[in-house]
Amino acid sequence: MTVKSAHEIELLRENAIIVSKTLAEVAKYIKPGVKTITLDTIAEEFIRGEGAIPGFKGYRGFPATLCISINEEVVHGIPGERVLKNGDIVSIDCGCQKNGFYGDSAYTFPVGEVSGEVMNLLKRTKESLFMAVDVAVAGKRVGDISAVVQEYVESFGYSVVRELVGHGIGRQLHEKPDVPNYGKKGWGVKLPAGLTICIEPMINMGAKMVVQDQDGWTIRTADRMPSAHFELTVAVRKDKADVLSTFRYIEEVLGSSSI
Repeated sequence: MTVKSAHEIELLRENAIIVSKTLAEVAKYIKPGVKTITLDTIAEEFIRGEGAIPGFKGYRGFPATLCISINEEVVHGIPGERVLKNGDIVSIDCGCQKNGFYGDSAYTFPVGEVSGEVMNLLKRTKESLFMAVDVAVAGKRVGDISAVVQEYVESFGYSVVRELVGHGIGRQLHEKPDVPNYGKKGWGVKLPAGLTICIEPMINMGAKMVVQDQDGWTIRTADRMPSAHFELTVAVRKDKADVLSTFRYIEEVLGSSSI
């Protein structure tokens, strides 16, 4: 677990803003009839245009710039010829690398007209993320972040994926500590000022169990119920978390249809 200097945090912020803007660029093209590989191409071109390189492409053999996961797919979906349909939801996870540091963020988008029940899943998952960010301050513990997510989403009857967690970030895409979305207050590693972490609730409308596809990457819910995923990168501070990535650019694109 590495505490970052002020300079290192600014390099992380630069990457976090690039992925934030990449997701916003991709958001412009999310609509029924669009192939997921088209979104991936847009993202790669944008990242490279910012002087960065895709953080996921080639990572442990992953073949694409974005993880694009639709409906019951939780994370790590591989872009391809699949076409987005009206009523889908699509989780897009994006990473980049520049100046030796990484950026990482994710957002789940509605495609066309999505049912109110599913939109509530997205809204409440996103709300749980911001609640978790609020407790990512020095002196708190990882379990405090975990518990606030779990307590909030389970109050609506949703479930928390256990096999996949948030993580530290820096010169490596995944660093210590792990940041689960379930746990007990007061448990786990104490958060020091200068720690940089990715908080990323992965919340299922149905049961918590997940399965992996034969492609070796795609994770989906075992009961095929929808799943939502949102992620922000934060630096732990003494009084208030310093949120390095942002959904602001995405929401400017989405306008009144934003979650």
